[in-house]
Amino acid sequence: MDARPLKIKTIGILGGMSDQATLQYYREINAQVNRRLGGWDIGETIISGVNFGNIEYFVRSAKWEEAGDYLAEKAIGLQAAGADFLICVSNTMHRVAPRFMKNISIPFLHIGDPTGAAVTAQGINRIGLLGTMPVMATPFLRNYYEEKFSLEVVVPTKEEQEDIDHIIFRELVRGQVVQKSKDRYLGVCDSLASRGAQGIILGCTEIFLLLNQSDSPGLPFFDTTALHIAETVRFATEDASSPGGIF
Repeated sequence: MDARPLKIKTIGILGGMSDQATLQYYREINAQVNRRLGGWDIGETIISGVNFGNIEYFVRSAKWEEAGDYLAEKAIGLQAAGADFLICVSNTMHRVAPRFMKNISIPFLHIGDPTGAAVTAQGINRIGLLGTMPVMATPFLRNYYEEKFSLEVVVPTKEEQEDIDHIIFRELVRGQVVQKSKDRYLGVCDSLASRGAQGIILGCTEIFLLLNQSDSPGLPFFDTTALHIAETVRFATEDASSPGGIF
């Protein structure tokens, strides 16, 4: 890698959903790029950190078209700024990905792809799904996993969904980790397992703050945040080791 500047793909990040997730993405992308390339190398990123207050309003009001248009403006800005591909740091807002990617010509790395691949790689065909209320109560992500990866998706009960969603919006997006909330999440995971779930998709990019695999050694967790980050780094750096570091 003698040629400088080293050419790797520039990652366009639709962030701010929430700042906790965006911080984790930025920190881990750079750490993992450095582990791959060594020295002082880190990722090349452009972040559009949106106002989470707008996102919360759109989600609570079910204004999905407005949310898609809001993010479309940001996606266009990232492409114009030089991003080579886009990621969105929110499972929930993947619901409007077709709308915000409508006029974008660069690739989009869907959070469901590395997650679904990781689940099927373990031979799992029935999976539990945690996330915000739209992720659990509406079919957009369930359908993605079912249609693309032939997974049977199990979601919590309505009461459980309300508790999970409340903890995300009242605690996790603010960086607050409460033991009682962790216990509630683990109880829901056990309930899903009792209904046949062979593992759990942590389908919100803040859940990593609350749960990790050591909390439930016998039930596989699939952290969408970690899986998405790893795939982002792989895609950004896949040709960086070619002669001269040029892709």
